[in-house]
Order: sequence, then structure tokens, then C-alpha cells
Amino acid sequence: MSKEVITSDNAPKAIGPYSSALKVGNMLFVSGQIPVNPATGEVPEAITAQADQSLKNLKALVEEAGYSLADVVKTTVFLADIADFAAINEVYAQYFATPYPTRSCVAVKDLPKGVGIEIECICVKD
Repeated sequence: MSKEVITSDNAPKAIGPYSSALKVGNMLFVSGQIPVNPATGEVPEAITAQADQSLKNLKALVEEAGYSLADVVKTTVFLADIADFAAINEVYAQYFATPYPTRSCVAVKDLPKGVGIEIECICVKD
């Protein structure tokens, strides 16, 4: 089984011993994307802006690998505060169309860099 590491200038670099994304056969696994602007290193304050930046970062890696958001079959959303669930849903819905990917959304104690959201995904392409 061959693994191809995927990176993008439009997404932050990995901040640990992991790959930002791995293409394996017809599948793509994208590590959790936090809302760091890759050009400036800054994190927006509002949770909706953080959700938007996390999804932009995720999309950049997906497209760099030759996939599209329509190829996403599963996402996992990690929230520092579950009270942000409704707000992030509004942003999330702007990136995905029906049939929506399956999704898990969980509240966690802390996220890297003190951010409020992290999003990962799995893509499959025919």
C-alpha cells in the first residue's frame, strides 16, 4: 500500500509528527484543521470565523490532492464549547451540499493553540 503525503501552501503546516493529509488508494485522510490563517499565522476570534478558516484549510488540502468537497464522506468536528454547535452548523452548511457527509461532532476539553474548533475528514473518489 502506497501513501502519498499531501501538503498545501493554502493550509497550515503540521505542528507535530503527523501528515496534514495522506492519499491512500482512492481515499484521502485529512488531519484535523484548526483555524490558523496559513499566510499570517493568525487565528480569528469569533467561532464562525474560526469555523470558516478551518474549513478553508480543509478544502485547500482536499483540492491539493485532486479531490473536491463533494468527495468528502465523513467529517469529525471537535469543539471547545458545544454551545457553538448551532453557529458552526451555519458555516459548515456553506461548504457542503446534499448528500451531506456523515459527521461526528464532539466537545473536547482543549484544542491546539487554544482554538475553538478543529475539523478532519475522509474523502473517497471513484
